[in-house]
Amino acid sequence: MNAAPMNTTVTTPVEREHALHLLHQMLRIRRFEARAAELYGAMKIRGFLHLYDGEEAVAVGVMEALTPDDNIVATYREHGHALARGISAGAIMAEMYGKQEGCARGRGGSMHLFDAATRFYGGNAIVGGCLPLAIGFALADKMRGQERITCCFFGDGAVAEGEFHESMNLAALWRLPVLFLCENNLYAMGTALERHQSVTDLTRKAASYDVPAAAVDGQDVLAVEAAARTAVAAVRSGAGPYFLECRTYRFRGHSAFDTELYRTKDEVEQWKQRDPIRLFIHLLMDEGLLSETDLAELERKVADEIEAAVAFAEAGTWEPVEDLERFVYSERRSP
Repeated sequence: MNAAPMNTTVTTPVEREHALHLLHQMLRIRRFEARAAELYGAMKIRGFLHLYDGEEAVAVGVMEALTPDDNIVATYREHGHALARGISAGAIMAEMYGKQEGCARGRGGSMHLFDAATRFYGGNAIVGGCLPLAIGFALADKMRGQERITCCFFGDGAVAEGEFHESMNLAALWRLPVLFLCENNLYAMGTALERHQSVTDLTRKAASYDVPAAAVDGQDVLAVEAAARTAVAAVRSGAGPYFLECRTYRFRGHSAFDTELYRTKDEVEQWKQRDPIRLFIHLLMDEGLLSETDLAELERKVADEIEAAVAFAEAGTWEPVEDLERFVYSERRSP
C-alpha cells in the first residue's frame, strides 16, 4: 500500500465570503469533472481524458496567490487549473467537444487547453514538457523587466524527467521568477512514488539546486493557499525560484482507460476520507461559516453553470474542412 494521507489540520482564520468562494471553486471543478466523465462515456468527448477529482484544493489554493498578470503552465490534467484560473466552463467544455467555440478553437482538446487572455499556456501532453516552457516565459519576463512570475504545475512523475533537473538548474542559475508547483498524487501514471524515486521527499530535490522548498497537505485548501502565498511572495521578491510540493491524491484512474491494478480500493477509500471538499465543508460548518442552505445554493449555481456549459458545447460549430490547414504553418503575407 502506498503512503498514508497526511493528517494535518489548518486553523487559518478565513472570512466567510472568501471561504464560500474557495468552496464554490472546488465544487465547480468536482462537478465539471463528473459531467465530463459522463460525456466521455457517451462519446461526446473523444481522445484522452485525465480527471482532477481529489486534487481540487491544489488548483484553487494556488490560484488565489497569483495575479491575473502571472503566467500559468500546466500538465494534461489541467481542467481544474483552467477553471480556477478563470477560463469559462463553456469554453473548456466546447474545447473538449472539439468545437470552434472552445478556448483553443477545438484543436487542442482535453489535454491542450490554452487561453492567452488569462495567460494560461497549456495543457501540455508531454510529461515534464511544461517545465522548459516555464523557464522560457520567466527568462523572457526577466529580460524585459516584467514583474510577473510563472507558475508551473507538474506531477511527481515529471520529477524523474531530465527536463525537471535542467529547468531547476537554469532557474536557480539565472534567478528566474518561477514557482515550481509539484502535485504529488503518489502515482506517475500507474507507478507508485517509491518505485520511481529513491528519495520520496520531493522537496529534497530542490536542495541540490539551492532552491528553497516546502511541502504542504494538498487536501487542505487553506493550507495550500497559505503555502502558495509564501512561495509566491518569495519568488516575486526577486530571490529566484521556489519549489512547492502539494501532497495530494487522485480519486479516479490516471485516465479514462485506467484499470487501476496498481492500487487497492481500500487505499482509495482511505484517501477519500480526506476529500478536500468534504474536509472544508465540515470545517466551515463547525466554524459557523456555512449552512446547509448555503451549500444547497452553491450546488445549484454550479449545476446551472455546468449544464449551461454542456449546452454551449452542444450548440457549438465544427471547424469547416477547408480550414484544416489553418494554424499549421505560419502564413507568409506580402507587405
